[in-house]
Amino acid sequence: MSSDDTRTRILDAAGHAFASKGYEKATVREICCAARANLASVNYYFGDKQGLYSETVRDAYRRRCVQVPTPQWPQGTAAATKLRFFIHMQLSRALVEPGDSWETQLLMREVMHPTAACRTLVQDFFRPQFEMLQEILKEIVPSAVPTHRLHQLALSVVGQCIYYRIAKEVVPMIVGEAEYQEHYHVDQLCEHITAVCLAALGQAPTLNSEQGWQKQADNQVGPPSASLGRNNKSTDTTSTNGV
Repeated sequence: MSSDDTRTRILDAAGHAFASKGYEKATVREICCAARANLASVNYYFGDKQGLYSETVRDAYRRRCVQVPTPQWPQGTAAATKLRFFIHMQLSRALVEPGDSWETQLLMREVMHPTAACRTLVQDFFRPQFEMLQEILKEIVPSAVPTHRLHQLALSVVGQCIYYRIAKEVVPMIVGEAEYQEHYHVDQLCEHITAVCLAALGQAPTLNSEQGWQKQADNQVGPPSASLGRNNKSTDTTSTNGV
């Protein structure tokens, strides 16, 4: 059995344990037992429990990036289309359909209750994604918009996506289970959030107009999940279903 297999088994077992119990309650002993590894393996591969936790958090994000790749688009793609792709990626990584995953559970636990691992998570993963979103928004807003306002706009986009994960159990209580099951899938939420953002930025009809609501209704199907992360060769950047 290779050392890589042992390290991978430990990471996988640690992911499930930390996601369900948190850093404090999950023990190295139970992780090693689940991984069929001896206790010394954690020190050998990760230094200590904190090192194991930090690497597990990074591994969780890497896995989500593989499961939901960062979108690619050809040169000349419209900023509105890029924004739609970005929002779909954020929602897809936050909302696992159906069910949930230990990767998402662990990452949300870390965001809600940050530990020392969060700084590395932000530096290596969150900040590059945030900068990607800012570059998209720079194509839409006037160049005179100050940096702090651009940051607030970007955080507003991310916040709308993350809300549906943080309040995943609460939203059905508010709107009713039937409505939630019919209207709150990733593609539908993507179109709604994109429409709200583009209307606010003056790139789409305002939603207090009949035209604005009709456009959102026409786009409810949203971009197919399978297309995200692939290098779209099409040069048509106007169709909401062809992105």
